[in-house]
Amino acid sequence: MQKAPRMARALAGALAAAALAGSAIQASADPVEGVDLVVNNEITLTTRAPAPAHLDGALPEVMSGWLFREDATRAMQMDDFDNPAMVFADMGRDLWGTTDGAEGKSCASCHGNIEEMRGVRAHMPRISPAGDDLWSMENFVNNCRTTRMGAEAWGWDSNEMMNMTAALSLQSRGLPVDVAIDGPAAPWWEKGREIYYTRFGQLELACSNCHQDHFGDMIRADHLSQGQINGFPVYRLKTAGLVSIHNRFKGCVRDTRAETFKPGSAEFRALELYVASRGQGLSVEGVSVRP
Repeated sequence: MQKAPRMARALAGALAAAALAGSAIQASADPVEGVDLVVNNEITLTTRAPAPAHLDGALPEVMSGWLFREDATRAMQMDDFDNPAMVFADMGRDLWGTTDGAEGKSCASCHGNIEEMRGVRAHMPRISPAGDDLWSMENFVNNCRTTRMGAEAWGWDSNEMMNMTAALSLQSRGLPVDVAIDGPAAPWWEKGREIYYTRFGQLELACSNCHQDHFGDMIRADHLSQGQINGFPVYRLKTAGLVSIHNRFKGCVRDTRAETFKPGSAEFRALELYVASRGQGLSVEGVSVRP
C-alpha cells in the first residue's frame, strides 16, 4: 500500500526536475554585466563578491538579486525618490520615536537616534544576549518592546514590524553582510544548511535546486537569482508592499507544494543565518525593489 504514494512522489520529483531543466534550456538570462548599483549618485553598493570559503565552491561568486532584475526595477532602487519602499522606511523612522507601552518609552529613549543602529542589520541574525537562542532582527525589536517598553509584541509580518525593520536596515546600507557562523551560532548554521539542501513538497525541490543549480535561468517567466537576502525587507512590485525574509522563505516552500514553517520559527531563523552567510561580502541594500 506504500508503493503508490512513493511512486507519485518520485514522478512529481521527476516532472519538476524535467520542467526545471527544460526551462533552463529554453530560456537562459544571465545576470546583467557592466552595471553598478549607485544610490542617489552617492552610495556605491557591492553587488558581486568572492564566494566565501565556507561554501566550498558551491558558487563561483555571490551576486545580489539586483543584478537579475529588469532595467526599470533596477533603476527604482538607484534613487530613493523613486524607490517605493522608502515610504515604509519613513513610517518605521516615525515609529522609532513614538512612545508606546506601560513604561512610557520609545525606541529612541534607550537607543538614541536611529542612526546609532548602523551596523545592526549587517550582523543579523545573531545569538541572543542570553547566548541560548538565535535571534533575527524581529526578535530583538520585540524583546525591547516587551521587556523595556512594556508594550505588546508586534506580529512578525505586521506592518509595524516590517516598517521598523526597513528603517533599521536602511541605517546599514552599504555595509558588508557579516554574520557569525562559529561558536554558539555553528549548530544553527548547520541546521540552516541542512534545510537549504533538503527537498520539500510534492515537487521535491530544495532551495539549492533553484538558487544554486539554476540561478540565471528563467522558470515560469521568473528570472532565478541566487536567493540572496542582503536587500530585505524588500518592496515587491507584485504585491505593492514590503516582504520580510521569512515571508519570502514561506512563499518558496509553499511553491514546492509543501506545508511551510512559520515566520519566526527556529527552522526559518536557522535558514536565515545560512542564507545570510552565503552572501557574505555583499552590501546591505536596505531596502531593495524586486518584482
